[in-house]
Amino acid sequence: MGAFALAILFVFQSFATGLADGRGPVTNLPLPRFVSMKASEGNVRRGPSLTHRVDWVFKRENMPLQITAEFGHWRRVRDREGAGGWMHYALLSGVRTVIVQEEMLALRLKPMPGATVVARAEEGVIARLGACRADWCEITAGGYDGWVPKSTIWGVDPDEIRE
Repeated sequence: MGAFALAILFVFQSFATGLADGRGPVTNLPLPRFVSMKASEGNVRRGPSLTHRVDWVFKRENMPLQITAEFGHWRRVRDREGAGGWMHYALLSGVRTVIVQEEMLALRLKPMPGATVVARAEEGVIARLGACRADWCEITAGGYDGWVPKSTIWGVDPDEIRE
């Protein structure tokens, strides 16, 4: 690879991966960060443009995704299994959702192991994320609100606190 090509690659990688302080070069928002799918379908491309090949299509509205890079109107995202690529920002929302990772997860009235169970959620359910404490998060799914251990959901950082 020639010097010019290496320089272009370095500039692209610098913009795509974000600034040294962990913020996106386009939005100045933290990287990585969680978002959700606004659309019911979204093309995931190999690179940040319409000319790049579509590798697959995400097909779950409100699915939580993690943004790991930015480039113009494009965001590099990954799902809970690590699959990802580039999506146009218009397909994404700042609304926070999570995926239940435990079969028949108990939603509790209070953020305590022995608290009353108000509902149960199946593995794979997408829920709206509410407040989070050190080890517990409040979620809403199917008309039920409850607290779950943070380790049982995907779509929130382990050290994230939300009011």
